[in-house]
Amino acid sequence: MKIGNREIGKDQPVFIIAELSANHNGSLEVALDTIKAAKRTGADAIKLQTYTADTMTIDAKTPDFLLSQGTIWDGKYLHDLYKEAYTPWEWHEKLFKAAEEEGLICFSSPFDATAVDLLEKLNAPAYKIASFEITDIPLIELVASKGKPVIISTGIAGKEDIELALDACHRMGNKDVALLKCTSSYPAPIDEANMIMVKDLAERFEVITGLSDHTMGGTVPVVATCFGAKIIEKHFILDKSIGGPDASFSMDENEFTAMVNAVRDAEKAIGVVDYSLTEKQKKGRDFSRSLYIVEDIEEGEKITKENVKSIRPGFGLHPKYYSQIQGKKALKSLDKGTRLSLEDIEN
Repeated sequence: MKIGNREIGKDQPVFIIAELSANHNGSLEVALDTIKAAKRTGADAIKLQTYTADTMTIDAKTPDFLLSQGTIWDGKYLHDLYKEAYTPWEWHEKLFKAAEEEGLICFSSPFDATAVDLLEKLNAPAYKIASFEITDIPLIELVASKGKPVIISTGIAGKEDIELALDACHRMGNKDVALLKCTSSYPAPIDEANMIMVKDLAERFEVITGLSDHTMGGTVPVVATCFGAKIIEKHFILDKSIGGPDASFSMDENEFTAMVNAVRDAEKAIGVVDYSLTEKQKKGRDFSRSLYIVEDIEEGEKITKENVKSIRPGFGLHPKYYSQIQGKKALKSLDKGTRLSLEDIEN
């Protein structure tokens, strides 16, 4: 998979996305400053959400439209929440341009066909399907038909939902699809992260996998990296004091930078499957054990457990010979502290 100029997948660094979401709190200046800050953290991309309150829901003040599921937004009506949280469409071109100037990849989560039309005009290099939209098969088909990479969050998805979403992409001739493990709680409890799913999704569906994370802190992204995540998305805010619908579970610049560094360190620590020894490891073998003469031995005297032992350092005979040399005669006198050699004893 390639998004913009960035290769994503096996043998590639984790693609780290800073999610802007509603963290501009209605200010274009804050949004632009957030993009600059995202670059400073080491993020690879900035992601927007493209919707309006009217493309998400209707303005109805009935119980069905009142949030009451135990979320941080309980007590608000859906239309009111989205009206507060949306990113104005007239900002998008400026945000895309600002990201390009910073060397960040910019793309978005569309929530309806009109959003896709806007993002196509802006040459968005990829599309993200949000967790709650994984059941919107017509939207997924439309996005997939554009022939660009599609990243799908699985926060509310069962196995059948994932299969339907992937099938929708494949019907449109698009197999450039990644799946992100996600827990759709805000914030998400760490004991519900279930990061082993990152590995299972990759193996079960034969796709690139990653994490869309709503837990607090950077532990879960590091664990995801160790399970093979190649994409990590995390909500990013310039300063939590500005407030907003997503501020409480977003990372500020210092936190996001620390997470990026921890992920990069995790990548280094994972390494590769390689049984060969580095030069440093080879030198370290000097401190391993080997067979040495620990009491003077006369010519013709037998090797015993008392006069030959396996000790440090490792310059002598390999300890694997210890049992088979017992009772053999020395071919010459051997002084205490001498490395034992097979040439010193009878066959």
